Amino acid sequence: MILKDERTDKMNNRPIGVFDSGLGGLNVLKELIKELPNEKYIYLGDTKRFPYGQKSQDAIIEIAKQNVDFLVKQGVKIIVIACGTVTSQAIEVLQKIYEVPIIGIIEPTVLNLRDRIDERDNTIGVIATKGTIRSCAWEKKISEYIPNAEIISVSAPLLATMAEEGWISNKVAEYTVREYMKMFKHVDKLILGCTHYPLFKELMRKELSNRIEIIDTGVELAKYLKKKISGFNLETSDSKTGEYELYLTDIDPTFATIATSILNENINIDEIKRLEV
Repeated sequence: MILKDERTDKMNNRPIGVFDSGLGGLNVLKELIKELPNEKYIYLGDTKRFPYGQKSQDAIIEIAKQNVDFLVKQGVKIIVIACGTVTSQAIEVLQKIYEVPIIGIIEPTVLNLRDRIDERDNTIGVIATKGTIRSCAWEKKISEYIPNAEIISVSAPLLATMAEEGWISNKVAEYTVREYMKMFKHVDKLILGCTHYPLFKELMRKELSNRIEIIDTGVELAKYLKKKISGFNLETSDSKTGEYELYLTDIDPTFATIATSILNENINIDEIKRLEV
């Protein structure tokens, strides 16, 4: 006979699902592992259909549903949308369809930001994909929780593609980041609204004043989930640390190279599983 507590432990020891259009969500996975090291994770990178940023909302919703369906079949207990574009255009639809808790990057970031902002530093920059900026999702959520904020939003369609190619520290990256940062010289905080963008954080810091806080949504989401997971009554009882499986919809050796750099451990391309879509 399985006792109730044993059954609960078994349910809570299920993995957390994470998905993105490519490797950007690994920045989120890295932060989740830091904050919740005993959890298990399943990561899906939809490299075959990357990039999402210029797709229609209907297309993004359909793709997101397929990604969520896959993770649900893996028995995950929570799903993290580690993608600004999907969060901005599909999260409300997904939350209505599925029973599993689904969390995106926007609301956790804004809620955390609200707790440390005041009237003297309320100019907030947002840099994200075209689709995210077009949706105005960041502006709506910031205005909801921080009504006195002044918001400057700029799309940066080149950065995610450059990140997938591994162009994160060469001269092309330096020039591109310099051009995008010109719009944010006078903000107080800059939100990196695409999970690929933390790969360019060092280049951004060179272009911006030290007084400007650069906000990594992966860091904010991980802190938020750490506080919230007990509210979902889904804390794991497992003592193992840092376990994760990686799935891609198209295998690219570049992914393994960059993943090794992000996760700070050797990622072998042969260990990454392929998901047909």
